[in-house]
Amino acid sequence: MASWNDPQTPRSGFGASTGLGGTAASRAGYDAGLRKHMLSIYNYMASGVLLTGIVALLFARSGMAASIMMGGGILSWIIILSPLAIVFAMSFGANKFSTGTLQLMYWGFATLMGLSMSTIFLVYTGQSIATTFFATAAAFAGLSLVGYTTKKDLSGMGSFLIMGVVGLLVAMLINIFLQSTMLQLAVSALGVLIFAGLTAYDTQRLKMQYYQLAGTNFAGKAVVLGALSLYLDFINMFQFLLSFMGSRD
Repeated sequence: MASWNDPQTPRSGFGASTGLGGTAASRAGYDAGLRKHMLSIYNYMASGVLLTGIVALLFARSGMAASIMMGGGILSWIIILSPLAIVFAMSFGANKFSTGTLQLMYWGFATLMGLSMSTIFLVYTGQSIATTFFATAAAFAGLSLVGYTTKKDLSGMGSFLIMGVVGLLVAMLINIFLQSTMLQLAVSALGVLIFAGLTAYDTQRLKMQYYQLAGTNFAGKAVVLGALSLYLDFINMFQFLLSFMGSRD
């Protein structure tokens, strides 16, 4: 895993000063820089979610989602798997790509996610999708605030939750063959809880990263990669929650 994703970051260095006056001034500058950094991450994340929603809605209304995504052809699988390939490329190739390249990859990822998620407009009612979206947004905001403000170290919880994500993927693969309604409900419930926890964990991790990334050439990349992490938390929580709150057409 690239070093940008390491939650264990030093709390000294940037903003440190030996004098009391210098410490206060440096701390004020650090706090302002941190707010700007996190706001940039949230802006990228929110813009990506908005782009995904617009693309999904337009693709569904065009009729192409029904013919391509519901048809089960090779093109549908390319659309479904391409976002995953981009996530791996961004995560493991972050040190090789420029900030501009990562930005283009992020917008391409959000667009492909919109194409992939267009099927929800063919399965669920628009009202239930909107209700679930706003419920997810409210939960995300609260959980992210907890991660930003808590003094408790969440790094241990993060390792446990990431293991939970692996377990979810295995269970989802198994259920492709079993087609068990009970297992699907259990996976959805655990998915909501796991990505809710990851929202708080990732927010704290991104906040702590600022200690070592502020003023470095990697800071711009960290904004895009941080937005990708929070985007994934939001979208996954939304999709799992939709399994409970969504009303089918």
